[in-house]
Amino acid sequence: MSGPAETHEVTLCWRDGRETRLSVDADETVVDAAESVGVALPYGCLHGACGTCTGRLLDGALDHRDEPRALKDRHREAGYVLLCLGEPRSRCRVEVGATVQADLVPNPWR
Repeated sequence: MSGPAETHEVTLCWRDGRETRLSVDADETVVDAAESVGVALPYGCLHGACGTCTGRLLDGALDHRDEPRALKDRHREAGYVLLCLGEPRSRCRVEVGATVQADLVPNPWR
């Protein structure tokens, strides 16, 4: 018989100043945990290929359960994570929202 799953507090930080705290199981993705409590995060494919769910890790540790194909090495080194694949390994703070992903893809029309 196994014990209860390890959980970590993940604070979602939007650029407008809002914050939401979630309790996320160590084997659960941030997107799944948010969905289960009615918190809307942007996402698309749920397989790490599209990058719609990109967040930026501000504090803590978060691992990807699969290869985050939508992120280049330089993005990962800068702290960007895919929340559809991201599982917390400690208490975390993550910047979220559609504008975070836009940081990685320059708009030629600006």
